[in-house]
Amino acid sequence: EPAFRASFTREENAVGRIKDYILAGDCMQVVPSQRMSIEFKAAHIDLYRALRCFNPTPYMYFFNFGDFHVVGSSPEVLVRVEDGLVTVRPIAGTRPRGINEEADLALEQDLLSDAKEIAEHLMLIDLGRNDVGRVSDIGAVKVTEKMVIERYSNVMHIVSNVTGQLREGLSAMDALRAILPAGTLSGAPKIRAMEIIDELEPVKRGVYGGAVGYLAWNGNMDTAIAIRTAVIKNGELHVQAGGGIVADSVPAL
Repeated sequence: EPAFRASFTREENAVGRIKDYILAGDCMQVVPSQRMSIEFKAAHIDLYRALRCFNPTPYMYFFNFGDFHVVGSSPEVLVRVEDGLVTVRPIAGTRPRGINEEADLALEQDLLSDAKEIAEHLMLIDLGRNDVGRVSDIGAVKVTEKMVIERYSNVMHIVSNVTGQLREGLSAMDALRAILPAGTLSGAPKIRAMEIIDELEPVKRGVYGGAVGYLAWNGNMDTAIAIRTAVIKNGELHVQAGGGIVADSVPAL
């Protein structure tokens, strides 16, 4: 039976190296990822249909680029621009869904009382405010939702909403340039986190962590972060996943 092959054969060592950087003061958080590949012989559209059934999310997509396909089911906004309002919606903090409403509520309470999850999420709210502020009017950046729980078919997340008013003379593309890559896929401070990721990850990320969406003629834009996304090429399916590493992360986990 086919099995996934991972690109990170020494992930524990990479996490340990990231912790060294954090303790040295280089950064507060880094989000490393690993790629996993497996033989894939099914019809590509069948994967999309399965995702729609078992993991429906706000952003679902199927792209046929000829020699490869991209299929995804992303829950997370990268950046949205609508009538000049810039929005990012960081997701950080996860628990599985419970078997009933009572179990869901207990898991929500556990998630919202986890000091590590809350600290990480607050850091990403600040990063989102900084990113949106780069292209927004002074004083216009607001946190309109803070640490609410969103439930999906299999998991629940802590989510916040950050908005700003796009400065005159700037476009949706300026907002995309200011915010890509998302802090939830890189870390904080973002530039140093990206440098560490580039040093430690053995393969380039490709589609993973990028933008999937549309730009409209009226200046609006809606993009998702390319997570929970598969690339299918030459009979193989490739997926990539990451997790935030902070000072008290445990490499073996």
